[in-house]
Amino acid sequence: MPRPPRLALALALPLALAALPLGAQITEGEYASRRAALAAALGDGAFVAFGAGEPVHDYERFEQATNFLYLTGVREPGAALVVVRRGGQATSTLFVEETDPEREVWSGRRAGVAETGRRTGLPTRPSPQLAGVLDSLAAARLPFFVVGEAAGEGARSRDQQLVATLHQRHPGLRVTSAATLVERLRGKKSEAELALIRRAAEITVAAQREAMALIEPETNEFEAQALIEYTFRRNGADRPSFATIVGSGPNSTTLHYNDDDRFMRAGEVVVMDIGASYRGYAADVTRTVPVSGTFTPAQREIYQLVRDAQAAAERQAKPGARAQVMSDSASAVLARGLARLGLIDGPAATYDCDAGGSRQCPQLSLYYMHALGHGIGLEVHDPDQYYFTGRIEEGSAFTLEPGVYVRAGLLDLLPKTARNRAFAARVAPAVARYRDVGVRIEDDYVVTGQGVEWISRAPREASEVEAAMRGPFAPAKRDAAMVDAYRRVTQ
Repeated sequence: MPRPPRLALALALPLALAALPLGAQITEGEYASRRAALAAALGDGAFVAFGAGEPVHDYERFEQATNFLYLTGVREPGAALVVVRRGGQATSTLFVEETDPEREVWSGRRAGVAETGRRTGLPTRPSPQLAGVLDSLAAARLPFFVVGEAAGEGARSRDQQLVATLHQRHPGLRVTSAATLVERLRGKKSEAELALIRRAAEITVAAQREAMALIEPETNEFEAQALIEYTFRRNGADRPSFATIVGSGPNSTTLHYNDDDRFMRAGEVVVMDIGASYRGYAADVTRTVPVSGTFTPAQREIYQLVRDAQAAAERQAKPGARAQVMSDSASAVLARGLARLGLIDGPAATYDCDAGGSRQCPQLSLYYMHALGHGIGLEVHDPDQYYFTGRIEEGSAFTLEPGVYVRAGLLDLLPKTARNRAFAARVAPAVARYRDVGVRIEDDYVVTGQGVEWISRAPREASEVEAAMRGPFAPAKRDAAMVDAYRRVTQ
């Protein structure tokens, strides 16, 4: 799924996919080491991580706050973690909702205080005691560090109300957000996290293959979406890691299109940007396929250009390499290719960004307007080490997703200047040739001591995609070993 162009990246040298431990999960010891690293980085003080609250309606799905989940593994609503560090010694306490059989008739079983304590190995107390504990810590004039809604702005949540009350009772209290520090810790993935990301990627690849075999003229986008998400769940995924994108024809040029409700026509392409979430960890894999099963010459030209840009980034990607250099490599390939196809005047050409002609923007950005990739992990756009260091390092997990999108009406959106009108006249024939062709190719990579691994091995060369679309559609059998592993870690 494309990330806006904030920090450009490039990534990854394909290596063999390592064997995946099917029962991979995060241990109590790993959660403890995360909390210890956080306490050491903060110094003496009180750290509070708020989990997500109960959904407003009990029929809505609950999703835990990712920073809280990273530190505890607890998936109960209304929970909180308090870490107190004094004199170099840190203690942690969980606060969770007590069991309530009458309420659980509607919203499902709760683990409660005793069971959560057994699962996590942490001292655990009922949530109503949290306010009193925080009040006593504030009275002791300890520095306060907070992660959760209480650290942000906007409408008062339960967490924000709690912190506001502390401010009223203790006017000198200073509350500092520790969210960035937790995100730094999340940036380096452990072996167990990488194993879960690999599994999420494998399930996502299986769904891509299923969808490729299904698609033909007059298939509706929602049919592919349904098959993709069915394949996710049938193979043990929790859910999609983001809203499934199946965009055909003109929809292929909308980056985050997810209505998925249009009949595909012969001669079009379909962008399928999808990701499974497995045990909370996200994959994100995009393939672009021809509805008719074979790319037209114009589609193949755009497709090959995007694939060449991805390959250029992969050739430059090595542990320790700067992300910006790799991104520049992919952008240079796209710029040269778009100039060769007549869509822009030259690799460095610009257009007038405003009606006064005072600001210039790269012509490349008319067709490629997002960053090259993003981190993946507990969120589909997860923090990664290169966000903070600018370099790819062991423990990184990320995507690489160049794209080219030739939108109908593109030239009509240019500011009305003489320079832009001349540019539009020059490229109009090429825009007409490639109109409604959107191509994105996205893969997932992880970095280990052995190097950079390409873990999302769905067909991606044009000939491989065409081969995957030939023959009758027959749903694949589920991965029984993987489902058995899922059963072991959930029951």
